[in-house]
Amino acid sequence: MVETQNASVESFEAEALPHFDDLYRTAVRVIGDREIAEDLVQETYLEAWKSFRRFEPGTNCRAWLFKILFHVIHHHRRKWFRFKFTREDEALLEQTLVYEPPIPQDITDEDMLAALDRVPQNYREVLLLADVQEFSYKEVADTLNIPIGTVMSRLSRGRVILRTQLGAMPTPVRADITHQAASSVSI
Repeated sequence: MVETQNASVESFEAEALPHFDDLYRTAVRVIGDREIAEDLVQETYLEAWKSFRRFEPGTNCRAWLFKILFHVIHHHRRKWFRFKFTREDEALLEQTLVYEPPIPQDITDEDMLAALDRVPQNYREVLLLADVQEFSYKEVADTLNIPIGTVMSRLSRGRVILRTQLGAMPTPVRADITHQAASSVSI
């Protein structure tokens, strides 16, 4: 009995723990709060441990854990927050579907994360799973319990919103250009 339990613990650790960092980073991006994200990832691992006997070895443990994570996130959101679709969200969506500004070429990681944080939650979730975590559309659909068509439309719209957010960022003035402009002006 003890040997079986030890083997189960070792199997769980080998399969599930390597995905901790990806789960945590995704939870932080979705929730926006590191402490809450940490709690949600801990709850994800607790739920995974409770149901690990039903996990089929050889299947995609990473996708299974992300499915549990998003179930926990959605449960958390229903419990503590009320999602409100505001006119501001509608206006943002209408604006982003019409115009795609050019994206600056010197985007920093901080700029990208800040722009991603301004993407509405349901689009951000799909962007994170498909573009950052590189899950297939089917895996994203299974993880979020939405149809594949919804995944594709949210991904498309989310990319447009993200592109718009990045295009709206102020371009930093480079010192070498400023210096050249000042030296070319003759008095």
